[in-house]
Amino acid sequence: MPDFLANLSVVLGVAAVTTIVFQRLHQPVVLGYLLAGLIVGPHLPVPVTANEALVHTLSELGVILLMFALGLEFSLRKLVRVAPTAGLIAIIECSLMVWLGYVAGRLFGWTSFESVFTGALIAISSTTILVKAFAEIGIKGRITEIVFGIVIVEDLIAVMLLAILTAAASGAGLSAGALMKTVARLAGFLVAFVAGGMMVVPRLMRAVVRLQRSETTLVASVGLCFGLALLARYMGYSVAMGAFLAGALVSESGEGHEIQRLVEPVRDVFAAIFFVSVGMLIEPREVFNHAGAVVALVAIVLTGKLLGVSVGSFLAGNGVKMSIRAGLSLAQIGEFSFIIVGVGTSLGVVRNFLYPVAVAVSALTTLTAPWLIRGAGPLAERIDRRLPRAFQTYAALYGSWVDELRNAPPARSAGARIRRGVIFLLVDVAVIGVLLLGGSIAARRAASVAARWYLTAGPGMAKVAILVAMSALALPFVVGAIRTSRALATGLARQALPLGEGGVDLGAAPRQALILGLQLAILLGAGAPLVALTQPFLPSIPGPLLLSPLVLALGVLLWQSAGHLQGHVRAGVQVITEKLAAEARSGSGDHGAPAASDPTVRLLPGLGAPRTVELKAGSAAVGHTLKHLNLRGVTGATVLAIHREGAPRGENVLPTGDEPLRAGDTLVIAGSAEATSAAVELLA
Repeated sequence: MPDFLANLSVVLGVAAVTTIVFQRLHQPVVLGYLLAGLIVGPHLPVPVTANEALVHTLSELGVILLMFALGLEFSLRKLVRVAPTAGLIAIIECSLMVWLGYVAGRLFGWTSFESVFTGALIAISSTTILVKAFAEIGIKGRITEIVFGIVIVEDLIAVMLLAILTAAASGAGLSAGALMKTVARLAGFLVAFVAGGMMVVPRLMRAVVRLQRSETTLVASVGLCFGLALLARYMGYSVAMGAFLAGALVSESGEGHEIQRLVEPVRDVFAAIFFVSVGMLIEPREVFNHAGAVVALVAIVLTGKLLGVSVGSFLAGNGVKMSIRAGLSLAQIGEFSFIIVGVGTSLGVVRNFLYPVAVAVSALTTLTAPWLIRGAGPLAERIDRRLPRAFQTYAALYGSWVDELRNAPPARSAGARIRRGVIFLLVDVAVIGVLLLGGSIAARRAASVAARWYLTAGPGMAKVAILVAMSALALPFVVGAIRTSRALATGLARQALPLGEGGVDLGAAPRQALILGLQLAILLGAGAPLVALTQPFLPSIPGPLLLSPLVLALGVLLWQSAGHLQGHVRAGVQVITEKLAAEARSGSGDHGAPAASDPTVRLLPGLGAPRTVELKAGSAAVGHTLKHLNLRGVTGATVLAIHREGAPRGENVLPTGDEPLRAGDTLVIAGSAEATSAAVELLA
């Protein structure tokens, strides 16, 4: 007991001092905990030390309570709400990061297991760091909804990665056959765990809360947390996954916020001990020896997350600026990374060097996080300003089309076709994965047979022959996936931009542009996880070669379609400006109202929800150019035309941005409903 108290007082005392210092410096307190661990750890010649084994044992409680609190914030209803957009973004981003981490690990000469764990640890952003950074900087609004929606899905992906890696590292091994068995066993466990828990846990917690005794509620919820974590460990999975599921089940009782309020103080104490224990594992010599890997992984986190989140967010309809801001906000890793690499080291499949490397990467990305979040807006505006005009128009209208798709009334027949298409696509992707994994197994066996019988072709040729044969078998399913994604995208696009009545389809150009964007999103959402999962088993075939040609082809077609869209937009805007001229001559018109409400304008669908804004003499926009105002960078809306009394017909349609605005000008703006509303408010 004296030894226990001495260690606890040392850990919490040093952590208190370092966190006060870091709060004074306006830095995340997590870094203070890590520094405290480095101070009391065995790797610095400091007289204040703590027992590493004892602190590590206490840190297990911190992991369990952290994951339990995370589960309390998670609910099935919230997942359903964010899944269509945040789910797509998180899947694309995490798949890219897992693949990049694996490839980097192999290039560093690390084992397959170490490379897989590297990919997993850099894939998940830190909820704790994001919450603190957004609160300190005062960021609110749409960006917070996007970022925290992505983080919710990321946390779920992290739990799945933990379960799969724990099972594989516990003896199943990293092979194609073992992976399929592990995934099937995990799916069965999750179904049984959640189904059984949903029948018992919510009712039990509601009954406990009705007693109106805070201490009883706290003890019952924490006891349930540890009990379900123990059950998960007994079944061969991590305690972190069991605690997360316990929190999610308790959240379904409807009392999650109240229980979270009670658990927070206990969680904070043991979470501090957990981060201190992580800091104790930092060995400066190992970080120095692997400095190149640390720098490379930091670069991968910063660039990979920016690229993955930005592309996924844009395809989900969030616009260029918002997507780049989201990508820069998520460019860090944190507590989940420590938990993931801790599983690998405790099971003996990952060498000890990876822990300090992970901590160093987390610390560096945590330090850069506030700067990136603050600078995300100006950087996004500069990037948006330098995009080609045709793509700027497409980006603004694409967001409005996705908005129309979200708000479109559900059609029973269309919904049935879309669900059927999703099932067919998943089947195609699953068969492709099984064939690639099966080919990997067969190739290894063929190489072994060839080596045993001393065949002249050699093991290498046998592997190539098997993989070529499996690729040929997978080709029809690849074609099927492409066709199904096209059919899905077409069905969704027709809900947003319905086919016109009559012989001429005036919405063909915007619908084709929307179809290409949706097809690209669908193929990335389905293909990126396939590449990430199969890459460790296909060392001779780089994963991107399976997907990048198709993505590149769709990107080229999308670029061409954006150019064709300009003609459609020009025609539609010409109709609007002529109507404005007629209204000006007659003295009628309602500036600021949606221009799309006019029947003439509706003949040319795909312009989103265009609105008109008349600049008054006192408007701050008068005398400035569109480039100077940066209206699209600030609001996401784009100016399609400037109507000026007495100007020649067709002048200032799709303006370049160099024309100074005058009092009395009427601007026609387009974009999503949110973007156009913000632009009208700003200009008026």
